[in-house]
Amino acid sequence: MGIIERIKEIEAEMARTQKNKATEYHLGQLKAKIAKLRTQLLEPPKGSSAGGDGFEVTKFGHGRVALIGFPSVGKSTLLTMLTGTHSEAASYEFTTLTCIPGIIHYNDTKIQLLDLPGIIEGASEGKGRGRQVIAVAKSSDLVLMVLDASKSEGHRQILTRELESVGLRLNKRPPQIYFKKKKTGGISFNSTLPLTHVDEKLCYQILHEYKIHNAEVLFREDATVDDLIDVIEGNRKYIKCVYVYNKIDVIGIDDVDKLARRPNSVLNLDRLLSKMWEEMGLVRVYTKPQGQQPDFSDPVVLSADRGGCTVEDFCNHIHRNLIKDVKYVLVWGTSARHYPQHCGLGHVLQDEDVVQIVKKKV
Repeated sequence: MGIIERIKEIEAEMARTQKNKATEYHLGQLKAKIAKLRTQLLEPPKGSSAGGDGFEVTKFGHGRVALIGFPSVGKSTLLTMLTGTHSEAASYEFTTLTCIPGIIHYNDTKIQLLDLPGIIEGASEGKGRGRQVIAVAKSSDLVLMVLDASKSEGHRQILTRELESVGLRLNKRPPQIYFKKKKTGGISFNSTLPLTHVDEKLCYQILHEYKIHNAEVLFREDATVDDLIDVIEGNRKYIKCVYVYNKIDVIGIDDVDKLARRPNSVLNLDRLLSKMWEEMGLVRVYTKPQGQQPDFSDPVVLSADRGGCTVEDFCNHIHRNLIKDVKYVLVWGTSARHYPQHCGLGHVLQDEDVVQIVKKKV
């Protein structure tokens, strides 16, 4: 029996099992088995190179955004409108068969936008070019899920399920669970608050399913069984997602109003760019040479997802050896209490701050 068949069999068993206190341990073990099998499914076949027939493109710019959606929902048209890059668009499905990159110039930054082939149901199992599409999405800083407004809820659920089954967690933060394998000492289970979803016995059973018999587990929040499995697997990607609704002219004004009120939803092009900027959390920092005016033409762009936004990250971005020569740093901007403020390496910079680095005298 293949991996996909085994996953289907376990899913059928979970569907048959009633959810109650007596079956929660059994269901927890089944969830762990499915997670292990899905991890195996994503591994390249033995004897083959890791590269395969993917269509990864070189990272460029200050951030990367992936367009994901069903075939013929308007991804190619959106890429052309935002970047000017031509991506073939037609009324038939699967017009785009490979990854087409474009560059958005916004707020003095360059954001790479990738038009990916349409995802179909079963993509996580390798149908269509689903695995390659999802692999590129994993390397992105933001996902734009393009949805047909007339089929939005059904398509949204299918796409979210396909992405979650391969370890992509949309608009979620990592669970507050400390987990560390040990060589000896058995399993140490602790929590800083009462737990309602997981107890010590269930934790032990899931760890034994992974053949882990020595580990330290500390819950800092009331997490679920799925959260615990995610932490044990350790290969999950937590990524922000913005839902872009196309073809809104085919639905009524009441439905448009409902879509507009959903979190992380965008219905017009003007709002889309500002929403992308907001979700990616890009920070522009301008340099000021000693005795000169600040240079506002070419900012250093930082982000929490790409290294961090502290003064130390700023110095490393300019040159990795610069940090050794820094005597102190002067900062002007919203992160400073007064102008200029003497700051240390741990000071967190904010968008449009101006920084002057004062070096040690030789």
